[in-house]
Amino acid sequence: MAFLADHLKRIKPSATIAVTDKARALKAAGRDIIGLGAGEPDFDTPDNIKEAAIKAIRDGKTKYTAVDGIPELKAAIASKFKRENELDYKSSQISVGTGGKQVLFNALMATLNPGDEVIIPAPYWVSYPDMVLLAGGEPVEVVTTFESGFKMKPEALERAITPKTKWLIFNSPSNPTGAGYSRAEIKALTEVLLKHPHVWVMTDDMYEHLVYDDFVFTTPAQVEPKLYERTLTVNGVSKSYCMTGWRIGYAGGPEPLIKAMAVIQSQSTSNPSSISQWASVEALNGPQDFIPRNAKAFKERRDLVVSMLNQAKGIRCPKPEGAFYVYPSCAETMGKTAPSGKKLGSDEDFVTELLEAEGVAVVQGTPFGLGPAFRISYATKTEDLEEACRRIQRFCGNLM
Repeated sequence: MAFLADHLKRIKPSATIAVTDKARALKAAGRDIIGLGAGEPDFDTPDNIKEAAIKAIRDGKTKYTAVDGIPELKAAIASKFKRENELDYKSSQISVGTGGKQVLFNALMATLNPGDEVIIPAPYWVSYPDMVLLAGGEPVEVVTTFESGFKMKPEALERAITPKTKWLIFNSPSNPTGAGYSRAEIKALTEVLLKHPHVWVMTDDMYEHLVYDDFVFTTPAQVEPKLYERTLTVNGVSKSYCMTGWRIGYAGGPEPLIKAMAVIQSQSTSNPSSISQWASVEALNGPQDFIPRNAKAFKERRDLVVSMLNQAKGIRCPKPEGAFYVYPSCAETMGKTAPSGKKLGSDEDFVTELLEAEGVAVVQGTPFGLGPAFRISYATKTEDLEEACRRIQRFCGNLM
């Protein structure tokens, strides 16, 4: 359609949303579908957080707020950064947006000029490259490997940096792989960044509390304080606090950048929901004991899914350090024939045939930047995961 902007041609609809919508439509049509596409906890928002939102409504806290967050929420975020990440931010260094996605987008819109490059390790969350493109920049993908645990090596980062590089987007634990970088691995990357003072770091720490076994979460500005003045540390309440629909993300960073992000937000959405902000104050300041309980349940699900998928013919599934995703390789199934008679030539073929034959909805790996693979979200009840993995085993066993 000639009326539409040319830059829309540069981006693609979200693959994760597409598979979730398709699974929902099939289920509505009466199919027995197990959807493993959505990246959100199946646990409910804790009651104390809900009550804080209800109280905010009853107290009339339903008006416009400051564009990038109420003072009380900024104070709670500053306390969280100090308590958990050893990072000191004033309220003027904190931005609150409508979900982490808006915070990332605001930062890119506020900083990228045409031709500026943004380094993105692959596999990546599907939105990163498209947000860079919409902001006028150029995504530079650094592809990792199954063998490296899907982690970018320092020498690969060094090779990717050019005079045009403006940002590195760093996501640990990762969506879609669940890969978490240790303190030593982050330190090795920050050593490279210290040699290139024109490169800033945008962290996506959304899965900070969803880590397993002996893994200890750290974030780049914590590991290397010399990067503090050129790091935007992004987080939110969506995953750890089971508040995906409340849409609150936040960041700490240098004051000039935070002010610029507020300008962008003032002309787009203006303030996030006042009610969600007050709920988030309670989330960050209130009891935290449910977080390790949820993480324990996720760990048990991870172990179940990794074990069962590795018993499926032609599937290799690494054990991730965090988040609630696994990213198995289906490379060994390529060239085989599905029960429908379709020959598998891509991971999109794999997930399409799996959905048609067995009613299991997963997301193909190619939109995340590395295939043939697929992403499973194990943020769903254990019996559904077991049944889904049995169906995947059966599907793979029936490939000829």
